[in-house]
Amino acid sequence: MAILLADVGGTNARLALARNGVIDGSSITRYRGDDYSSFDAVVQTFLAEQENPRLSAVCVAVAGPVSGGVASLTNRDWDFSENRLARLTDADHVRLINDLMALGYATPRLGAEGVSLLRAAPASRSRNGQSLVVGAGTGFNVCGVQTLPGGGISCQEAEEGHTSLPANIAGRLSDRVGIKAMLDFFSTEETFAGRGLARLHTALHGKEVRNSEEISTAAMQGDAEAEETYALFTELFGLLLRELSLRFMPLDGIFLAGSVARSFAHRTQQLEAAFLAEPYMRHIPDNTPLLLIRDDMAALHGCLAAIA
Repeated sequence: MAILLADVGGTNARLALARNGVIDGSSITRYRGDDYSSFDAVVQTFLAEQENPRLSAVCVAVAGPVSGGVASLTNRDWDFSENRLARLTDADHVRLINDLMALGYATPRLGAEGVSLLRAAPASRSRNGQSLVVGAGTGFNVCGVQTLPGGGISCQEAEEGHTSLPANIAGRLSDRVGIKAMLDFFSTEETFAGRGLARLHTALHGKEVRNSEEISTAAMQGDAEAEETYALFTELFGLLLRELSLRFMPLDGIFLAGSVARSFAHRTQQLEAAFLAEPYMRHIPDNTPLLLIRDDMAALHGCLAAIA
């Protein structure tokens, strides 16, 4: 008997099988969303390639809200249903979870090779059993994680990406790009996901770019305009993390995840300066470590923990 695990984003879907509590590394397969009309078609393809194993359970992490056993992607016309997946796979237990919840469930399982420390907190800091995963990639969202008595964890689903920008961030952004350009930055996700980084570059320099990877590559090659874009983006992200630290009190740490977060994670001085810039209630961010999830398998490990 096996467990089917899946991490489904707007661009790719990664699937794997787990047996006896361990993910089978040889089964991990990535599929491009553009190549399939539905997630069900991806599942059928994967299971056929794995010689149709008997499944006891299925857990799928979806880059979108989950409610009542159904979900849909925010960046692709795919929908998901626990009942439909149960019929498709003949599994006894099917669970859909938000992709940031999957990363939340994974945090206790991340070893030194899977997570790196960006900013340490004082050794004397207080701990409260609360942490926060912040995902910035194709989309943006967060997941609050609470350690429970007895060692388990609880993960809270959220839709932070669709909230409005905090006033201090909107003001700083408006000062740099002008009020007219602010129409493109109407939500947290539109500002801090990959398309937000691309829009910021266009607003600052008047140059259209296809995606955030172009800016990252240019910055690594020493392009001054790309460097300016990243400097402002990192500052704004640090200000956002400060707001999130007060909102969620994650004194056990903020875990950054996603391709956009990885692209500026080496700019730790810029990030920390903005994170600690506001003196009011500064003791909260000051006592909050910042970390980066580097393990590409993290969401699959989280799915395994969630279904168990």
